[in-house]
Amino acid sequence: MMQDQINENGLVLLGCGKMGSAMLEGWLKQGIAAQAVHVIEPHPSDWLRATGVHLNAPLPKAPAVALIAVKPQMMGQALPALQGFAGGSTLFLTIAAGTTIATYEQALGAGTRIVRAMPNTPAAVARGITAIVGNKGATEADLNLAEGLLAAVGQVVRLQGEHQMDAVTALSGSGPAYVFHMIEAMAKAGQAEGLAPDLAMQLARATVSGAGELAHQSPETAEQLRINVTSPGGTTAAGLSVLMSELTDLMTRTVHAAAERGRELGK
Repeated sequence: MMQDQINENGLVLLGCGKMGSAMLEGWLKQGIAAQAVHVIEPHPSDWLRATGVHLNAPLPKAPAVALIAVKPQMMGQALPALQGFAGGSTLFLTIAAGTTIATYEQALGAGTRIVRAMPNTPAAVARGITAIVGNKGATEADLNLAEGLLAAVGQVVRLQGEHQMDAVTALSGSGPAYVFHMIEAMAKAGQAEGLAPDLAMQLARATVSGAGELAHQSPETAEQLRINVTSPGGTTAAGLSVLMSELTDLMTRTVHAAAERGRELGK
């Protein structure tokens, strides 16, 4: 059991901002003991202080997992704290965007077991999706352990290789921002048709979150769900005739631009 492994050997969490806090909350609910968790966080929230975890205290000698959840630009300062675990029994799991496995291997040694993960911000409400990939040293058991930890905040998928990570980052990592902008655009369009700003925003937010929940719960494809709403010759069909002629190309260019930026940052 994942919980037993961590409760026995400990887990080190490097960085506990929004994403780290969302994961920690999920783990504590799953039965990981607060006393098994060691957090390094220079600006701890009141919530974090109240959890009962070890905070900025001496670390265990060989924790089961060291999870890196700091921003990429903080990595140089943060990693030295974990170098003592390199090449041993500790699994390194990183959710830092854009930092490649090779970068970690340079800092920690090629013999270190590393799993790189890309979660997204709906993890804050346990509705994230995270893609994972391991280095050569990571075993099936390591990937299972990483998956168990990340499942605390949503779905987990495994990639064929790290080369797919920029595409994942561009689609699901950055994707929530595209959806939030869709809400903004829908609300502005409602205003242009004569609705008060607050009402237009309420309608747009509820529509997007409701449609997302329907897509989440329904066994039908997204295409079929769209067809279900679209009466031939009706209002939805009139709207879609404009949107569908442009959105696929626009979204393809959007995701490509984000993926290209990810490739640049990874160099």
